[in-house]
Amino acid sequence: MNRNMTIGAALLLSAVIFSGCGKEAAPEPKLPLVRTQTVSVGSAAQSAEYSGSVHGRYEKNMAFQVGGQIIERSVQLGDRVAAGAVMMRIDPKDVAQKTAAADAQAESAGAQLALAETNLARYRELYAAEAVAAAVLDQYQASYDAALAAYQTAEAQATQAHNALSYTELVADADGVVSGLTAEAGQVVAAGQTVLTFVESGELEVEIHVPENRLADIAVGKNVEVSFWAMEAAKTRGVVREIAPMADRATRTYKVRVSIPTPPAGMALGMTASVRVSGAKPDNKTKTTTTLPLSAIYQTGEKPCVWLVKDGKVTLREVSVESFGSNEAIVRGLESGDVVVTAGVHKLHEGEEVRLGAEAGKP
Repeated sequence: MNRNMTIGAALLLSAVIFSGCGKEAAPEPKLPLVRTQTVSVGSAAQSAEYSGSVHGRYEKNMAFQVGGQIIERSVQLGDRVAAGAVMMRIDPKDVAQKTAAADAQAESAGAQLALAETNLARYRELYAAEAVAAAVLDQYQASYDAALAAYQTAEAQATQAHNALSYTELVADADGVVSGLTAEAGQVVAAGQTVLTFVESGELEVEIHVPENRLADIAVGKNVEVSFWAMEAAKTRGVVREIAPMADRATRTYKVRVSIPTPPAGMALGMTASVRVSGAKPDNKTKTTTTLPLSAIYQTGEKPCVWLVKDGKVTLREVSVESFGSNEAIVRGLESGDVVVTAGVHKLHEGEEVRLGAEAGKP
């Protein structure tokens, strides 16, 4: 019995020894490996380029000052028109009849005035001879004053009627181009209703639209460079003449007009133009934009962020996204030298230690 117990104890001790020899210590977990990109923000002056088109400085919607039926349209879309040319006419018959009626009223008022003047002269003589009382003279004086006022009113109405007759012709007040037509012959239009758009060709300029985040780069009087798509070699100096005080409700951009002091030969209305605007030179402390891959953007709430690596640990930094591309994003809020995690951002935690792998774009 004692021998069996001794053998069992020896076997148990051997099993414990062998099992202990086969068990190794658990390895420490490896730090996560991250792909990074080092931010490089230049301090040179930045510039932006905007597409636009050539417009006339003075563009106006033209309309008749009297209503009626259009009987003639002598211009086509795109026609160049000289100052004084008649572009449209409306039927003048009704206006002519009103003019004739106004002339007749003026003649009638003139006859009444002549009679009142004769009577007043006669009673002045009678009053001087003490043949009538002063009250009678005052009565004829009042009649004359009323007749004079009626005649002046009739004359004014006749003049207005003659003016209206001249308004039946729509005349160009300067050299220009017809850029729009909204009425045709036979159509009845009201006074003040737009029938065509007219662009004066004396002074041309370029219109562009600038987003609000670049509006600080533009000021009235600033020099810009203007080129034209139809004239590859044509580049000229432009001057910012006007900046819209409010952004467009649909595009949220500001309309900017650029005058061309010395327009190149061949520059015409409607041409596509490109305006290059130089931005202000940022100082060393200014945080400007940089381009990052979309995989670098970490966003769980309303604010987009990126993970920065410093001293082997990651920390979260808020940024503002200027625009998104197909595979990249332009962000603002980083400085030169910042190391940004570009892959696996949703697996990291604040203050976590990481290992740096290859940078984005490098083997």
